[in-house]
Amino acid sequence: MAKRRTNPDYLNGVPELLVLRLLEQRPMYGYELVQEIVRSTGERLEFGEGCIYPLLHRLESEGTLTAKRQQVGGRERVVYRVTRKGKGKLAEAAAQWMRVAEAVTLVLHGGNNEQRQPAIA
Repeated sequence: MAKRRTNPDYLNGVPELLVLRLLEQRPMYGYELVQEIVRSTGERLEFGEGCIYPLLHRLESEGTLTAKRQQVGGRERVVYRVTRKGKGKLAEAAAQWMRVAEAVTLVLHGGNNEQRQPAIA
């Protein structure tokens, strides 16, 4: 039996956007972040550890996040925080996502030929 896919292909980039936004709100460790994505999206989105941990490592290597080992609940965890560079990347990604979401919404609701906006590059 084929494994059910929980997230469609068009969600590329969404995990990164959510990770940056949630870590901007407060530092978290990886598994905590996985759970927070589920909770904060009303259980509509779920990205497993196999998606989130490589993303965290990439963002850390880019300087978008910092990671520090610390005790959390009696266990040592790697806690991630957004850097200044990460906040800039979040602002750009959020603005782009809003433009994309608005454009898709226009099309899904029949389009709006009267208010043409420049194409998203």
